[in-house]
Amino acid sequence: MKTRIAVATLLLALGAGAAWAKIPPPPPPDDKAKAAAEEKKEKDKAAAEKAKADQAAAGDYAIKNYQANMKKQGKPVPKPTPVAAASTPTAAKPAPQGNTAKAGADAKAKAAEGKK
Repeated sequence: MKTRIAVATLLLALGAGAAWAKIPPPPPPDDKAKAAAEEKKEKDKAAAEKAKADQAAAGDYAIKNYQANMKKQGKPVPKPTPVAAASTPTAAKPAPQGNTAKAGADAKAKAAEGKK
């Protein structure tokens, strides 16, 4: 029993040493790698724009299909509900809490002023 514990401890110690080993940084990119990265970024941007357009087209198709089915059934087609854009709060910046370095320095400064 004690040997099993000793072996497990030894294996954990060796594994921990390997886990803390530092991996060297990758070499700086050369001109070919930079060009390839720029090309990939452009392709990704074009693919994202195409996906966005496809999503919009699918949504339009679904709406038209729904409205056509409602007309076939003789039901009234509901009017679209306007969706308000998400507004950004215009509230003031929150006051720093007592656990931040700036708040601690401010509190010390106020305390020093109060003692004078």
